[in-house]
Amino acid sequence: MRNRTDAELMKLVLGKHHPALEELYDRYAKLVYSFALKSLKEEQAAREIVQLVFTRLWTTEKGYDASKGGFVNWIITVTRNITIDYLRKKRRLEQVVRFEPREWEHSLVSDAPDPESVISRKWIGEQIHEAYVHLSESQIQLIDMMYWQGYSLSEIASQTNEPVGTIKSRLHQCLKILRKHLTSLREG
Repeated sequence: MRNRTDAELMKLVLGKHHPALEELYDRYAKLVYSFALKSLKEEQAAREIVQLVFTRLWTTEKGYDASKGGFVNWIITVTRNITIDYLRKKRRLEQVVRFEPREWEHSLVSDAPDPESVISRKWIGEQIHEAYVHLSESQIQLIDMMYWQGYSLSEIASQTNEPVGTIKSRLHQCLKILRKHLTSLREG
């Protein structure tokens, strides 16, 4: 197996030849792990990415196409895509903090140990609440989906059946409104 090229090994992997997958693992597991570790900064998560990448190699029906570039570039692209999917899934599984001003204000105040923090957090909550009322319902939904639920612009566009450009424009306007209002509160 060691004398075979990466492309030859991938053809064998497509035919469910275990030794070919083992050889690719020996060649590229460290690279995949280091890429994942650099991206995620967690050893356990990087190990999971390695497992997911080589499981993908084993289960893929298309595989690697040598005419489109080097194998190392292809496996790094697979690793990158799986890492992004992993991060999105992790974000969705974590508890989502709703951007409802009254709920947020309550949670900010209730967990504060000292009076100064209570007052500071309450004031911040009030500022956010005042800025939040200047947004339309679609802008509120966009902020919620983008920043609190972790969806990408293209995912939001797909879910709302709108072009990505419309979503980008709405986000830009939304952030502009919030920035303007929060800045005027700080200066006022």
